[in-house]
Amino acid sequence: MGTGTGTVESPETPATPGTPATPATLYGPVSLGFGVVALIAAFFLGLFALLAGSLAITFGVLGLISGYNRPQCLAGLVLGAVGVLHPLSFLFAFTGGF
Repeated sequence: MGTGTGTVESPETPATPGTPATPATLYGPVSLGFGVVALIAAFFLGLFALLAGSLAITFGVLGLISGYNRPQCLAGLVLGAVGVLHPLSFLFAFTGGF
């Protein structure tokens, strides 16, 4: 029975060559995920959209500062901002502003 010639990847090695294995590499995908959820929730659940959009903005800014997955962080930041501003604009429009 052959054992194969492949190497076993330990948890310390990065998934792709050249990418460090730090938690900062997850800011982009997490920001993008929260941004999409915020955009969808903005049309149905305004309060949940504010929460998800705020998290998307936070993770997007952290990701842009760290420098990993910058396009995903920027997309999550924009989607999160739209997810926050859409319910707030309706709130201000229908309640008379501040």
